[in-house]
Amino acid sequence: MPTTRPRASSAGPVAHQSTDMGRRIATRRAELGLTREEVAGRCGAAPSYIRYVEEHASAPGIGAIIRLADALETTVADLAGGSAGRPPGAASAPRNARLVDLDRDESWELLAGHGVGRIGVTTDEGPAIVPVNYVVAGGAIAFRTAPGAVPSAAAGSEVAFEVDRIDDAQCQGWSVLVTGRAKPVTAPDAIGRLEAAAQSLPWAGGQRGLWLAIAPERVTGRRVINPQSGVPDPGRSVSGSREPSRRRP
Repeated sequence: MPTTRPRASSAGPVAHQSTDMGRRIATRRAELGLTREEVAGRCGAAPSYIRYVEEHASAPGIGAIIRLADALETTVADLAGGSAGRPPGAASAPRNARLVDLDRDESWELLAGHGVGRIGVTTDEGPAIVPVNYVVAGGAIAFRTAPGAVPSAAAGSEVAFEVDRIDDAQCQGWSVLVTGRAKPVTAPDAIGRLEAAAQSLPWAGGQRGLWLAIAPERVTGRRVINPQSGVPDPGRSVSGSREPSRRRP
């Protein structure tokens, strides 16, 4: 196993950003009450290497992963994310977890940084919630679908739109909920702006040329804080507002 952290490539320094594996290693180490020095001693590595793997975007070799799994009394599959296909939220609830409200600006920031959300609509067959690729532009949340598809039922109706992020490794996460009326986007210049802002084509494929935009009337957000995760607690603030934030995208 390496005893020093990998060197940065000639293209530039390695970004200081942990991967899912790094978070799983750090979380398992914390569960066992082990220091980095103790883990390093168990697997024959330097403490600086354990710190690097936990805190940076790295890809340890299979030999290193095997020794880390043995040192952490777990399996290679769990460290490598072999259980990633399971539904999120199966991990045990952390002790002393807190549910805090997100303020308006942080909710918009999280909305703008995501690419897939869930739209709740009322159809002829009853309520339905389906995922859609979306974009935040011009103070609205827009997505494209096909006429007759479930998301198209949002046109002209008040709808709910939700995005979330579940971090099983840290047993924490956040969600943002938007309610408002959805309207078709028909102006060619407006459609052009949305298509330019979209990060990708709809994952569902096919011809999906109907753009719908939700004008937010209420935006609320919540975050589950795990005190054992090491992530700073942003504290509690008032969430939601019927007045759109001027700072949003």
